[in-house]
Amino acid sequence: MSQSKAVKHTNAYHRFIDEAGDLTFFGKGGISILGHEGVSKAFMLGMLKYNHPLNEIRDTIIQFTDSVSKDPFFNQIPSVKKRLDRGHFYLHANEDPPELRYKFFELMRTDISFHLQVVVGRKDVTRFVNKHNKQEREFYGDLLSHMLHDKANYKKLVLNIASLGSTTRVQDLESALLKAQAMYLKNEPDGNYQADVKFNVQAYIQEPLLSVVDYGLWAVQRVFEKGETRFYDSIRPKVRSVVDVYDPAKKGRPTHYNYRNNPLTASNHLVLKRPTLL
Repeated sequence: MSQSKAVKHTNAYHRFIDEAGDLTFFGKGGISILGHEGVSKAFMLGMLKYNHPLNEIRDTIIQFTDSVSKDPFFNQIPSVKKRLDRGHFYLHANEDPPELRYKFFELMRTDISFHLQVVVGRKDVTRFVNKHNKQEREFYGDLLSHMLHDKANYKKLVLNIASLGSTTRVQDLESALLKAQAMYLKNEPDGNYQADVKFNVQAYIQEPLLSVVDYGLWAVQRVFEKGETRFYDSIRPKVRSVVDVYDPAKKGRPTHYNYRNNPLTASNHLVLKRPTLL
């Protein structure tokens, strides 16, 4: 096998996973703080597949971040300088200044070929208590299982996952995989979940390829949290699937959106009820 074919083959089975939003539900005294400023209305996961060799795309992102590091317009901005002072600049949409976001979204739009799949978990206290047993890792794992249950026919899958504390411990990720297999077999009793799945948990600073899924998720998050669609619209053809896993309009069953005939709109903006006591 030639080197180019080997790289292409590697590209075919690697996926990159990140999260957006937070897993916060309660404040002091067991009071729900959903709907409070600074607390997300949903938690979501994104899985991204690159369509070009990974080394080429990684080099493109590194060249971009190197140019930011050397640019006096950017490198004195506190949020950028803070990362530079730690020894290495990496992209993070939630921390990057608007001018930098614009430049990277433009790069994603024109120079990086990818497909993004997103699962959205609306935060609900009753569900978190009764279904997820007040455990953040169970909420995370439930969403991850929804993302993996249709990957049964992949012979090999390497999931490069952005580190998120205790929720991305390998044993919890493997538990989510077992749940995904159970979901698949429920729909396909005679099927065989044959995918060989490996987990590779990494920090942003270690893997530049995580920055694209981070930015893509941030764009989708803006729709659900703010009703703002311009970032999502700018990359919409590359956001192939968004699944609202606990949509109350479907009595908790998933609602599927796609970039062609059922895209996200400002109507997907989530509005939460006032916080309640448990």
